[in-house]
Amino acid sequence: MVQGCSFLIASRTSKTKMANYWKKHKGQIIFILLLIIAGGYYWYDKSQQTTAVIKYKTKAAENGSLVISVAGSGNVVVDQLATVDPIITGTVSNLTVKVGDNVQKGATLFTIINNDLTVSNDKSAVSLQQAKNSIDSAELAVKQAKVEREDAKDDDNVSSDQKKILDKKIIIAKNGLVSAQKNYAATLADYNNQLDNGAKRTVTSPIDGTVSAINVKNGDDLSRLSANSSSSAPIIIGDLKTLKAQVSVNEVDIPNVAIGQKVMMKFGAVDSLNISGKVEKIDALGTLAQGVVTYNVTVSFDSIDARIRPQMSVSAKIITQIKQDVITVSNGALKTQGNSTYIEVLKDGAATPEKRTIEIGAANNTDTEIVSGISVGDNVVVQTINLNAKATTTKSTGFPGLGGGRG
Repeated sequence: MVQGCSFLIASRTSKTKMANYWKKHKGQIIFILLLIIAGGYYWYDKSQQTTAVIKYKTKAAENGSLVISVAGSGNVVVDQLATVDPIITGTVSNLTVKVGDNVQKGATLFTIINNDLTVSNDKSAVSLQQAKNSIDSAELAVKQAKVEREDAKDDDNVSSDQKKILDKKIIIAKNGLVSAQKNYAATLADYNNQLDNGAKRTVTSPIDGTVSAINVKNGDDLSRLSANSSSSAPIIIGDLKTLKAQVSVNEVDIPNVAIGQKVMMKFGAVDSLNISGKVEKIDALGTLAQGVVTYNVTVSFDSIDARIRPQMSVSAKIITQIKQDVITVSNGALKTQGNSTYIEVLKDGAATPEKRTIEIGAANNTDTEIVSGISVGDNVVVQTINLNAKATTTKSTGFPGLGGGRG
């Protein structure tokens, strides 16, 4: 009985000591347990990494065509554009056309009231008539001088000196006729000029086209408009059948562009619209803006869609080269080491790919021509995947020498 009581007392004492020890060292015990758990997880993770599974995404090398293009952007322009800006002054009158009207060449656009031209025309007509009268008088004087000389020819009462005077009178009359004829010619030229200026009071369309802009109204004084250097032409007419694209091409790419190359175009305002065309003109002089030199390239449309309007934004791909029957691989498969370019090829049944040094040719934004180093059908590694990795990022080195403008 005494021994049992002693055991109970000892047991209670031990639990009390343990409780006190736990209370006193609880933080240290928990820290040690966390270290043990972390160490176990680290060992487990390392053991898993040693057995990580690597997979390779491949794509067979293909034999086909490779299209090389140069990119450009710009706007739709009207190739045949006429500015109607009369050279005479006056007041605008009878303006009846409006923007959007179709006009024929020679159609009246408006008239100009200019009283000075009316007076000048009248004066010129009077001067012309006077010049004609002078010719008539000179011709009559010549005839009279010849008659007098003829009458005196056989008249013994007329001395030889008088006959000489009559001869001179004929010469003087003829000289007067020549002067009258020259004066008439000059007066006639002035008269025709005045008529031309007078005709310009009726302003007509110089081409067939559509009225694109009108910068005057009835009652405007053209002399004031002409004096204002910032003013636009009174009327602008464009032939919408001559719409073309004018795009800017980077100086790096312009050497590859040539007249007659095919062009594929898209329009920012019409998503579904794709139109083909041809390079028609390349500007000889470039434009420098923010340190970048570009050249304007004019592109003609193979067909004109009714939805196309002047000044619309257009993006173009100029086809500079098409290579047929070449081996191509994705640009993402290319890798570089020093001055060499290589790819990885995974043979059937192999666990790891082999490195192949290659020679590359032409390229666009997606594919590259392989001149040597692989064959059609070789499984080229385009992506390496670690199944145990939380995230995999694949970087594409692209291909050497590809400019940003090509596509």
